[in-house]
Amino acid sequence: MKNIIIIDYEMGNLRSVEKAFESLGYAARVSADPHTIATADKVVLPGVGAFRDCIGNLRAGGFVPPLLAHVAAGKPLLGICVGMQMLFDQSEEFGLHQGLGLIPGQVKRFPAGMVEAGETLKVPHMGWNSIRLQRPDAPLFAGVADDSYVYFVHSYYCAAAEPNVVAASCTYGDITFAASIWQGNIMATQFHPEKSQTIGLKIFDNFGKL
Repeated sequence: MKNIIIIDYEMGNLRSVEKAFESLGYAARVSADPHTIATADKVVLPGVGAFRDCIGNLRAGGFVPPLLAHVAAGKPLLGICVGMQMLFDQSEEFGLHQGLGLIPGQVKRFPAGMVEAGETLKVPHMGWNSIRLQRPDAPLFAGVADDSYVYFVHSYYCAAAEPNVVAASCTYGDITFAASIWQGNIMATQFHPEKSQTIGLKIFDNFGKL
């Protein structure tokens, strides 16, 4: 059984992610010890809250060097929500903050005043929205239909510098953004699979089967 470590850096929706993998029969556990990353077959980097606080906690907890080593070794990594955003070069949330630099691009705020069907859209973008599969061959989306609905909660979105890393996109108002990315052994979702019911479980199952 593959060993899945869910990083606990005090900024993630940890138990629900762990329970989702357990319900599918995978050996997943939450760990606040950065040394456990070296023993993991796969790593999940969740994230809830502000980019600045998340990347600060990740660095302060000593997780960055083993996480980068895990990626360099070719082992699968799954980022979720802010966990996806931290993979990018930088975020403009509460000033410019440097990310892990694994995926070229920036994290930007949805502009205020976007209008759709005559109504002003709220920020954060919260609730169910459909995704368009840009890379149907992406491992996370095996058996997932185009235009499937998943659950989002975010005020900032990832603008990838290289379009080919975008595995799925979503449109909110005037902005079409990366709903998921895939680059080799690095994959991530802006949406929350653990809140996305059947589709989310399928995505976790696909990751578990890698």
